[in-house]
Amino acid sequence: MNEKMVEKTKEELKQIKKESKEHQKKEIKKMRKSADKIFSKRYLEKQLKPYQAELIQMQKYLEETKTRMIILFEGRDASGKGGTIRRVTRYMNEKHYRVVALGKPTEHQRTQWFFQRYVTEFPRGGEVVLFDRSWYNRAMVEPVFGFCTQEEYKNFMKGVTGFEKDLVRQGTILVKLYFSVSKKEQKRRFDRRKGDPLRQWKLSEIDVQAQERWDDFTTQKYKMLNATHTNKAPWKVIRSDNKHLARLNAMKVILNSVPYERLNPDLDFVPDPNIVISGSREIELMEADRIKKGKILG
Repeated sequence: MNEKMVEKTKEELKQIKKESKEHQKKEIKKMRKSADKIFSKRYLEKQLKPYQAELIQMQKYLEETKTRMIILFEGRDASGKGGTIRRVTRYMNEKHYRVVALGKPTEHQRTQWFFQRYVTEFPRGGEVVLFDRSWYNRAMVEPVFGFCTQEEYKNFMKGVTGFEKDLVRQGTILVKLYFSVSKKEQKRRFDRRKGDPLRQWKLSEIDVQAQERWDDFTTQKYKMLNATHTNKAPWKVIRSDNKHLARLNAMKVILNSVPYERLNPDLDFVPDPNIVISGSREIELMEADRIKKGKILG
């Protein structure tokens, strides 16, 4: 082997070692980042535990008093409803709660009174039913995509407040949560779903159109809140760009809706005003935004 070949070989070995070290550094950096993410997630999940313990205590009160409770989780696609439901129910007694996520109505159900298929899922005494989307599909998704007629939509908007008033009057605790995600954050979450094989199942054809129909959904949201935010059945709007804060504050809203004896009275039960907005305040903010942009929401 001549000197040139020896030098070349030495240079190649140096390059391989250099690339190997750089690769190791990158891998170590990735591992550290992954570890930080895991520890951060664990820390955030730990923050929820005192409130999850309170939810168990709340559930005991409902069981003892035979009180019925319904929680509605509404909002745009990828707004964090499902993740919040999982955290709310994680430690609850499975015998005394149900999560209901109804699919497309059958032809037979289409001929029934609109609320009938929801009423059949209502709680018995001492039970909590959490609706992952509810009868408010008719106020939001259905009119945007033409899944109902204009007459069906109008009939719903006229009848829903009376329907809910009767529910509350007869002793059911009704909590209505609307998860409000920004357009930018919704897109980020959709993009993540597209690139993650473990999340791709969450992406539906309707999800794909959600960004294109953003303004249509905004209009329907405004109409819904304006017509159905009442003293008996108010809306609580949850800002959900930050998933952890949305989950934490949704738990606080739920706990504050039931007059049970606190497990830990020293715990902070006051919702963050930057995260939880009353339905009436959200209407005001949307109207101000409409004036600013010169758009008509009503």
